[in-house]
Amino acid sequence: MITAYQPDIAPVGSLWLSALIGLLPLVTVFVTLGWLRWKAHHAGLTALAVAILVAALFWKMPIHLAVLSATEGFVFGLMPIMWIVFMAIVLYQITVVSGRFEDLRDVFDLISDDPRIQAIVIAFCFGGLMEALAGFGAPVAITGVMLMAVGFSALRAAAVVLLANTAPVAFGAIGTPILTAGRLTGIPPQEVGAYVGHQTPLLAFMVPLFLCFITDGKRGVKQVWPVALVTGIVFGVAQWVSATYLAMELTDIISSLAGLAAIVLMLRFWRPQGREEARASLREQHHQEWESLTEAERAAQPALPAKREGVVLTGERIFMALFPYLLVIAAFSIAKLYDPVKNWLLATDIKIPWPGLDGQVLTVAGKPNGSTVYTFSWLSNPGTTLLICAAIVALVYKVSPGAFFREIGATAHKLRFSFLTVGSVLALAYVMNLSGQTITIGTWIAGTGAAFAFFSPILGWIGTAVTGSDTSANALFATLQQTAAKGAGIDPTLLVAANTSGGVVGKMISPQNLTIAATAVGLLGRESDILRKVIWWSVGLLLVLCVLILSLIHI
Repeated sequence: MITAYQPDIAPVGSLWLSALIGLLPLVTVFVTLGWLRWKAHHAGLTALAVAILVAALFWKMPIHLAVLSATEGFVFGLMPIMWIVFMAIVLYQITVVSGRFEDLRDVFDLISDDPRIQAIVIAFCFGGLMEALAGFGAPVAITGVMLMAVGFSALRAAAVVLLANTAPVAFGAIGTPILTAGRLTGIPPQEVGAYVGHQTPLLAFMVPLFLCFITDGKRGVKQVWPVALVTGIVFGVAQWVSATYLAMELTDIISSLAGLAAIVLMLRFWRPQGREEARASLREQHHQEWESLTEAERAAQPALPAKREGVVLTGERIFMALFPYLLVIAAFSIAKLYDPVKNWLLATDIKIPWPGLDGQVLTVAGKPNGSTVYTFSWLSNPGTTLLICAAIVALVYKVSPGAFFREIGATAHKLRFSFLTVGSVLALAYVMNLSGQTITIGTWIAGTGAAFAFFSPILGWIGTAVTGSDTSANALFATLQQTAAKGAGIDPTLLVAANTSGGVVGKMISPQNLTIAATAVGLLGRESDILRKVIWWSVGLLLVLCVLILSLIHI
């Protein structure tokens, strides 16, 4: 009889040394991607190989189980994650080939044609709404090309959308990260959500100002700070109120719409200076970036219609321009919030015990590991909802079936290396998780006693950086946070929430999300450049959260 594999929390005897060895795959990712500037799929595959070797040599995981763990993770990376991103980009491409995307760009100009405000409207408010409904990289993919359409260079657009996709992440996909933490710890999700709603507003206050800085430097902050600050405050207060007193699952929807309303209302009475200078600066950077691209990189840039002059937007044209995204909002609201439809969709999920792996891997506690059962969410997946929306949009926009399927084929070809990258990163995550490497790292950090309050968000940051998902970070570390908090005499709900909040600032440096952003803006292979643009924002915001959580235990 074959004995199931059970991870050892300290396979080399010393917990701290075991944790350092367990960090080798992550170090490999960031060294190869950030320092050596390898292409993301090369970095991902190399780190995966390191994770398998570490699992086999130090954690004594049978090599075939390590490889099978990688195969399950790779498939999970393709479905559901890349399926969502793939269909989000197809939807965008349908709006471009129909000619309607030009009208959408003009609609954003009606709100404001100042690129610094457009960054807040598109990346922060609209992106927050997309995070609320879809999540899993869709906001980054959709808003990245939108920013390019209004004049942003590819690299700047990628940096803006990754930074903007922070504060909403904790409540993304109708509160899935918090629901996951509640289910695993037994703490009511509304209670966890309320705690998170007292932490992430601090990020919401700051992020719009940071977006102004990335878009137009110090001048942007100096000239646009009133609307950026008002948007951040309204978004953050709406998060606080909704998460604490209303519905945790609807927090991002309420806060995103409140932030957008605040911008529209404020711009009726106040307009920032320096709009033309900011637009000229963006055009110059866009030109410089274009000149530096190779022919292959230029070919990979998303198709962007030329700017039109003298176009009058009627009410009908405005509605038709917004139609795809109104449809997405309506479809996801029904699929996620209307219980009969939601439950019917979930009932179609197919549970697949992974061949050769299921039943052969235990947790550190000696219980069967539930991660070895793969869920094939072919109908409940947000990507399938986006496919239905794309088909309806193509019909309404009178895009022929031939053109529709050509865009699907072209997008699949464009994303081929993204599929490989995201698949390899999720394969890496599964190997680290099932072999015990991740829990060893977390246990080591959790062993710092009362000081763990400071380090608590770092666990969520690491978990999301590895998996690209705040939900996965909570699945990894929520119970560990709860246990460590009880041992240190700290409120467990506070640290479970801190895990969630720390994860939101780790998402922007996740190789998975870097690849999604690079793919959307046509910079596939230059993920290392994007990483260097955002890593210090990630680290800085993480330190803010660490200080906040440490201060809260003394209140």
